[in-house]
Amino acid sequence: MEMKILEIKKYPDKILRRKCQSIQGVTEREEALFNNMLFTMRQSQGIGLAAPQVGIDRRLIVADIGEGALFLANPEVIKVKGKDKMQEGCLSVPAALVNVERAYEVVVAGLDEKGRSLELKARGLLARVLLHEIDHLDGKLIVDYMPFLRKLYYNLANKGC
Repeated sequence: MEMKILEIKKYPDKILRRKCQSIQGVTEREEALFNNMLFTMRQSQGIGLAAPQVGIDRRLIVADIGEGALFLANPEVIKVKGKDKMQEGCLSVPAALVNVERAYEVVVAGLDEKGRSLELKARGLLARVLLHEIDHLDGKLIVDYMPFLRKLYYNLANKGC
């Protein structure tokens, strides 16, 4: 199967603010989308990507922090523990690094790339990536974590107001 690079939507594109639709199950269509999302993410030097970032209103994410690709459909945070603060970037919010406080450990449930139920325990960077991508599925972006004046300046500079 030939991989293709998908267009990454940039802030303030409206799809990035949408609460995405759950899927009924993983079909060949979702499998192909997962693979194209992973290819796009890697070509863009990212470590996570959510479907709305490529213009698709579905609850699908991919991630790879160097430990192998992870595909999740309908991801849901079941449990969080601890706190950690770190700078985050985003492929859809270019040239912005934002200090974001997130849980250090998470348990996330969802479907894998074959449609099987899975529960995943993650900590550190992987937990952060999963939470960042799940934020995308709910229409939340790293600009929402910016202090008010910085967000105002960023919005004015990027016509996101």
